[in-house]
This record gives sequence, C-alpha cells and structure tokens, in this order.
Amino acid sequence: MPHIDYYFSTISPYAYLASDRLETIAARHGATIAYKPVDVIALFARTGGTAPADRHPARMEYRAQDLVRQAKKSGMDFHLKPAHWPTNAAPSSYAIIAAQEAGGDVGALARAIMRACWSEQKDIAEDGVIRACLEEAGFDPGLADTGLLLGAETYPRNLEEAVEAGAFGSPFYVTDDGARFFGQDRLEYLDLHLAGDL
Repeated sequence: MPHIDYYFSTISPYAYLASDRLETIAARHGATIAYKPVDVIALFARTGGTAPADRHPARMEYRAQDLVRQAKKSGMDFHLKPAHWPTNAAPSSYAIIAAQEAGGDVGALARAIMRACWSEQKDIAEDGVIRACLEEAGFDPGLADTGLLLGAETYPRNLEEAVEAGAFGSPFYVTDDGARFFGQDRLEYLDLHLAGDL
C-alpha cells in the first residue's frame, strides 16, 4: 500500500487551494496519508527559503496575482489578505496532530481550519475557532486541550522530518519510495507517479 507524508502549514494559502485533491488521489491509489503540519517560516529558514514578508516586491506582486487566479480557477472563496493572517499556526497544528492520533477524517479537519483562515477570515490561533473546526470535522472539540502535549512534542519533530525528507515549502508531498512533489499544482504529477505513469 503506497504512503504519502504530507508536510504543510495551516496558514499556507497554497495548502488551502489544494482542497481535497490529495485525499481524492490517495483514495484512488489506496494510499495512506500522514498529515505533518510544520512551522513553514522555520522551514524556509532551514532550507534557504525566504519568508513572504522578506521577499522582493516583484515576487509578492506575482504571488498576489497568482493566488487570486488559482482560487478563481478552482472556484474557491479566497481572501488574499485575510483579517487574521499571519497568525500563530501552532495551536491549529496541534489539533491536527491530536486528531490524527485519535483517528478520523484528518483531511476534513485540515480543510476546515484552512477554510476558516482563508475564506471565513477567522483567527485559527483562537481556541473557539479550533474547537468549532474539530467539531465540524467530526472530532471531539476537547482534543484542542487534551492534544496540547502531543502537539507540542510532534510539531518540532515534523519540522526535522521535513528537512530530512527534502521538503522546503507548503504543501509538500513525499511518497514512500522517496518521490517529492512541491505545491498544490503538482498534485497531478503525484497522481501519475502513484499510477506508475511518471
């Protein structure tokens, strides 16, 4: 059975734009997914990337245009400058880590959290927002509390694993045979790889 390690940040607009395509691809190929939220700013620093705030204006202008285009093409509600961004991604990441340990539809939770940020303009660092997302995805909202220790231990470990696996941004997909795919616009390539066609 193929396996995908999914490195992503809950404040990444590109991870939000991926929507449920990873889950659809995994289901088509019988692949399992390990959701590994990471501190993407720390990942940039460790792998030679540049945080958005420090990028050249030309890059930021292109990013602004491209994000809006991609959201429109996908038919997704998207705010280029949501009210609560950037925010602390750790609390929402801890919830995802705890939910994966508990078992359930972790993809639905990740999407609910990112939708809360990029579509609904909520602060995904707030406990009430995280609890509502957990409940929406079918999890016990209490995971926001009981999963704190596990999240705090796993979140930095995910960063180390991401660096070791060759990830350098969000979203980033690594298959069990070592193939790497960066960006939601490379999900088609992941699909073809799992089919044995690429």
